[in-house]
Amino acid sequence: MSTVKPQLASQLATQLASQLEPTPVKPVVLAITGASGAVYGARLLQILLEQAVPTHLTISDSGAAVIAQELGVRLALEKVDAAAMMRASNTFLKQAEVNFDELVEKSKSSGLLTVHHYKNYFTPIASGSFLTAGMVICPCSGSTMSGVAHAASQNLIQRAADVHLKEHRKLILVPRETPLSVFQLENMHRLAQAGAVILPAMPGWYHGVHDMLDLVDFVVARILDQLGVPHTLMQRWKSEGSSEVNDLTNTQE
Repeated sequence: MSTVKPQLASQLATQLASQLEPTPVKPVVLAITGASGAVYGARLLQILLEQAVPTHLTISDSGAAVIAQELGVRLALEKVDAAAMMRASNTFLKQAEVNFDELVEKSKSSGLLTVHHYKNYFTPIASGSFLTAGMVICPCSGSTMSGVAHAASQNLIQRAADVHLKEHRKLILVPRETPLSVFQLENMHRLAQAGAVILPAMPGWYHGVHDMLDLVDFVVARILDQLGVPHTLMQRWKSEGSSEVNDLTNTQE
């Protein structure tokens, strides 16, 4: 009867233990730029943190201006108050109160949330050697999209997006502009050819819309799906006749 040598047994045990250890979750880069729809970015950040997804947040100066205009909170980009932004979004969506100060404090202390100034190139997300699960620009302004499409790298957001393209990682752009000029359409086409996902902020209406949150969560849910982040923000399509969502759309030809 053969026996396993103690050294080999120890190596096998170590390999087995490493296989059983949970795989670290790769971080997501979230950039908020100066397009209308700041609530999408704020809501996305909330869900990412609640789902314990490591998140690197950066906000452009125009993005902060839109946040002030649409959500009524002014952010100092040198020290972004992410809790205030999410709290304003939550109030806008008329949702139950959440302790966002605690959420942000716990997220920062555990390394789940890192905030970068949009002009600081000396950050991990500016390098291709920093591994991520993907990057989302939500919302994505036309100027940011143009900068990314032409590899301008005029700020950290554009540089990080360029990194995700060159490393063939997931890059999701969420434009809200309408109507679109031929130049904007060409930029989207160019980016899609380069591997980016163009995910316009176009909420569906077939999932039983009752309030503003349903519309916002529809878009956020599609972003999370692209990132592979589990969620229950909306009811998924099922086999025919097995859900109310199907019934709501059965009248379509």
